[in-house]
Amino acid sequence: MTDFVKTCRQGCIATITLNRPDAYNALNDDMRAQLAQAISEIEQDPILRVVVLAGTGRGFCAGADLKMPSGKTSGAVLEEEFHPCLAPIWNSEKIYIAAVHGHAAGIGAALVLACDLVVMEVDAQLTLAFSAIGLVPDGGLCWHLTRALGPRRALEAIVEGHSLGASFCMANGLVNKVVDRETALATASSWASKLAKSAPHATAAAKRLVAQAMTSDLQSVFDAEADVQTQLALTNDHKRGVAAFLARGTPFFYGD
Repeated sequence: MTDFVKTCRQGCIATITLNRPDAYNALNDDMRAQLAQAISEIEQDPILRVVVLAGTGRGFCAGADLKMPSGKTSGAVLEEEFHPCLAPIWNSEKIYIAAVHGHAAGIGAALVLACDLVVMEVDAQLTLAFSAIGLVPDGGLCWHLTRALGPRRALEAIVEGHSLGASFCMANGLVNKVVDRETALATASSWASKLAKSAPHATAAAKRLVAQAMTSDLQSVFDAEADVQTQLALTNDHKRGVAAFLARGTPFFYGD
């Protein structure tokens, strides 16, 4: 089978690379299966703390491969083939960073916004071309766009099939960093190296709390913070952090 998805591990960091450049990394059946498998294996590795997601060739991902129908309904493909790629990222205790160059279109844009953090090159775009083929955004895009843009601007972007440039994405909270051409992967990898040194339990808890804050009231989040803080204060990582702070040193966190 052709290696459409490549995985590289270096210490606590994994890099997943979409590798079908001749098709702009459009996701066909085999590629979806390989991506789901790669993410599953990474999720089962307790050593890994940060994951970088990137693409080869001219762009990040052109979305689903419309030239190669799977024989299933679109809904079945989403539930059975794309959900196993996206949900583990949403639910993971690891941090996922998308490194975006060129276009991230359709489900490719959904894959980008499923990640916790996004680095986008200055000329890159998130392309929402669903309306041009009589469809709506999927893979969680409607959720992400509505929360970032508000209902009116999200609807405008969806029904008009907008391409969202890097500056727009940065201004509207869809991405974290906009960088020069051909530097997204290097920037994301450098950021991953820094984040991999953080206390993993605290990082995972922060990810959960931010997700909860999207749908909960202030008191509920306050209470959740208190519960999490109680647990984190009992960890050895917290003790190491305090000791290093008092000694004006740099702690190494082991995740215990």
